[in-house]
Amino acid sequence: MVTTLQERLARSAATLDSSVTLLADFQRWFRERVDADESRIEIIPFEAMRGWAFAPDTHNLVHDTGRFFTVEGIRVRMPGAPVEEWRQPILHQPEIGILGILVKDFDGVPHFLMQAKMEPGNHGGLQLSPTVQATRSNYTRVHKGRAVPYLEYFQRAERHRVLADVRQSEQGSWFFRKRNRNMLVEVGRDEDVEVRDGFRWLTLGQLYHLLAVEDLVNMDARSVLACLPQSPLDPEEPFPAAGPHGTAGPEWPGPHTLHRDADILSWITGLRTEREVFTERIPLRETTGWHRNAHRISHESGRFFSVMAVDVTAGGREVGGWTQPMIEPHGPGVAAFLLAYADKVPHVLVQARAEPGYTDVVELAPTVQCTPRNYTQLPEEAAPPFLEEVVQASADRVRFDTVLSEEGGRFFHAFNRYLVVETEMSAVPEEPPHYRWMAVRQLLDLIRHSHYVNVEARTLIACLHSLAG
Repeated sequence: MVTTLQERLARSAATLDSSVTLLADFQRWFRERVDADESRIEIIPFEAMRGWAFAPDTHNLVHDTGRFFTVEGIRVRMPGAPVEEWRQPILHQPEIGILGILVKDFDGVPHFLMQAKMEPGNHGGLQLSPTVQATRSNYTRVHKGRAVPYLEYFQRAERHRVLADVRQSEQGSWFFRKRNRNMLVEVGRDEDVEVRDGFRWLTLGQLYHLLAVEDLVNMDARSVLACLPQSPLDPEEPFPAAGPHGTAGPEWPGPHTLHRDADILSWITGLRTEREVFTERIPLRETTGWHRNAHRISHESGRFFSVMAVDVTAGGREVGGWTQPMIEPHGPGVAAFLLAYADKVPHVLVQARAEPGYTDVVELAPTVQCTPRNYTQLPEEAAPPFLEEVVQASADRVRFDTVLSEEGGRFFHAFNRYLVVETEMSAVPEEPPHYRWMAVRQLLDLIRHSHYVNVEARTLIACLHSLAG
């Protein structure tokens, strides 16, 4: 009998202890690596950076190779937004990196090769990362360091079975049109893959269990896991089990959706056509309202974020040490899905969100995605819809609630509280103009295409899978 990919993923999602890795052994191994990690991160003044400097004409912060990324400015006009015009610093990294997870079947159970990796912005040092997580500057060795392990599996993916390969965006508030190639590549059962120091094979069930651990599974791993081509569930099992506020026994996958696929695509296309978002790159020196001192570039209000610099001493990386600028958010964020059922099919309430760094005007985002502190000086009506509903939800409605880090290679101690909150469809009797109820399956279908589902929503999709697993 031929076993389908979905059946194999379901088996992996149901496996907490495998013949390759016991969960307790992995946890012990990871703790030992954390304890042994000698990496050191020091906040430094800009003038102490090596290889980085402010350009004399634009004041853009650039590397002397012209590679990696730059810190420059943008001018934004977004009619109808709570603030319609502003200027800000932004990271410009036009090259496309690779985020790839290698997959191999052991005893009929797919395993995923993950690494314990340090990034300078991580709060706790090591996090669980994809097999390969590298910018083009890194894997072409501009830094003159060691080669990226396992890179050949993703650069020559046609030799193996490609499960997913799609360019996905990253934070449009801090990156200007940043994209990474998200890949899942499966090797044959008989192919010998050397497990290098710092890497372990894990099942989906183990990864989903670890997603509930605060600040452990990094953003890039979550993004790639969300790109799995099919639900890891056995289709005869519920996804996810309905709580007291939902219809009992939802079926997965179900034939019914609140909105047809064609209507969802038309809604997105209409917003991309009609919504006005004007973003212009400008010199960093022209970002009025932002001021630079020896250690930071910050907004005069004290809100939003700062640009700062770090000196990194790293173990287990291609380069043993370096300096770089980073973005430091001012306060933790909230990213949450409202989850409800229509005809026993799980739906989440998504918003079509505009951010100045997006390539195509809007992307589908969580129901709530914000840094609450940024709204303290704005009128009450400017507060994000549904924020109070998700952060004040009773415990019996909260299906997932964990604080997770954002990308530690560019952001310093950036956290979001990720929530999935169950509600009734009737609690949102009329969808606001930029919101729609979408079946989870519809979101999964759109993730196969670029620039539809943003990085925060992709994390929450991985979290939804963890509930099912």
